[in-house]
Amino acid sequence: MTPDELSAAITACLNAAVDAGDLAVPADAVPDQVRVERPKSREHGDWATSIALQLAKPAGVPPRKVAEILSTRLAEISGVAKVDIAGPGFLNITVEAAAAGALAQHIVEAGKDYGVNDALDGHVINMEFVSANPTGPLHLAHTRWAAVGDSIARVLAASGAQVTKEYYVNDAGSQMNNFGASVLASIQGKPTPEGGYPGRYIDDLAATVLADHPDIRELTDQAALPVVRAAAYQAQMADIRETLADFGVEFDVYFTEQGLHNGAIEAAVRRLRAQGHVFDQDGAVWLRTTDFGDDKDRVLIRANGEPTYFAADAAYYLSKKDRGFTEKIYLLGADHHGYIGRLKAIAACAGDDPDVNIEVLIGQMVSVNGARLSKRAGNIVELRDLLNWLGADALRYSLGRSPANSPMSLEPEVLQKNTNENPVFYVQYAHARTSAVSRNAAAAGVQRTAFDAGALNHASESELLAQLGAYPSVVADAARFREPHRVARHLEVISGSYHRWYDSCRVTPVGDAEITDVNRTRLWLNDATGQVLANGLGLLGVSAPERM
Repeated sequence: MTPDELSAAITACLNAAVDAGDLAVPADAVPDQVRVERPKSREHGDWATSIALQLAKPAGVPPRKVAEILSTRLAEISGVAKVDIAGPGFLNITVEAAAAGALAQHIVEAGKDYGVNDALDGHVINMEFVSANPTGPLHLAHTRWAAVGDSIARVLAASGAQVTKEYYVNDAGSQMNNFGASVLASIQGKPTPEGGYPGRYIDDLAATVLADHPDIRELTDQAALPVVRAAAYQAQMADIRETLADFGVEFDVYFTEQGLHNGAIEAAVRRLRAQGHVFDQDGAVWLRTTDFGDDKDRVLIRANGEPTYFAADAAYYLSKKDRGFTEKIYLLGADHHGYIGRLKAIAACAGDDPDVNIEVLIGQMVSVNGARLSKRAGNIVELRDLLNWLGADALRYSLGRSPANSPMSLEPEVLQKNTNENPVFYVQYAHARTSAVSRNAAAAGVQRTAFDAGALNHASESELLAQLGAYPSVVADAARFREPHRVARHLEVISGSYHRWYDSCRVTPVGDAEITDVNRTRLWLNDATGQVLANGLGLLGVSAPERM
């Protein structure tokens, strides 16, 4: 019996009690799904629910009375061994060994789909993250949202949402001119211009541009600059894409800011004016964002006719809306708190609900002890160097196992250890161990040709099954709260339970002992554990090695 099956059974009992008149509860107070969770102490049972406390007030009776009504019905469900009422009205449920053990077979048969749920079915989400300027290589500041953002997208998709991962390319404005001028200066052997970009990577880009345009030195600066700017931009974006791919991050859409300057910004201003939120003052065009909680109104078009970055932000939001994304998630850095109010104000001015149609997540800074500044970029820790130093798996898992809204520091000396002190090694080793057990079982002639759920009755098996059973709800919560670290932490719990089970229960018989259905059934549990670990690591963008 999976937690979802138990939840459905409790929900059915609740509805039956209401239909029978045992509980006088308004229809809108009855949840579609009753939540079950692991009790703090295993002595209290396998699963617990607080539904009786939730319904006591609408039912007009004490919580224990609601619990008594539900416990009577629950005790009659096939697979439920015992139901206890604790405290003010908590229901503690113990399931029969056979009902609990059946989960192992279910997981193996479900395979990669185990943990996939429909909690967010119907949600159409655009997620924008990283969006680093195309004027230099990706660095440490981009690393956290690259890892966490991609994992959020994965858990959202695993929970039924239709997710589009989008990278907003800031390829317009003076920064691109300064970038192009820096590369041109390098081609000409001149020093970096004022406001330009220093670093050896500029020289590398200059060499690339010169190889593609060998006659560029013969042009005037005015004629050469747009050519150099465009070629260097393409080369730098190629480097960014390649680095992200090596980090396991693929974007569905690369949306360029330049595309908004071909009439989209003007169209956005007209639409917002039609909504009644645009006004003219001092020769400029403004958006009245203070009506929706912003600290001040924002200029869309300057008095000289030039659009502001805020105008581009507004046009970009409307673009997402026009492309059918009912929910837009922005993942921004720690220095972008001020953007929350203005982005939500844009949503409101566009006729959307800021509490429903837009969500802004802020990620805090991450540091790496002992990290060296990039030799190419000079003043940053480059993501490419981090990948070469620590590897994608260690980086992604470590960044993914902590809440993104808390500052963190990575410890390379720990991440490079092949010990249980290293969290990613701990989980990956557990998966590799399940693969080794499967190989050894095959060599010994143990196959999954029989399954006796009741044979999985050892205390370590009960513990492991409970943690495997909790995995789908962990994935759903990770999606709901945008917190993939919940998956990582649960994988560590599963790994601990698996290692204890491995030490207590053998899959292959000792010596020439006869192979029994206990051995065969334990192989199902071993393989189920490996499947869940692989599924969870996949949501974090981390590999599940079969050998270590």
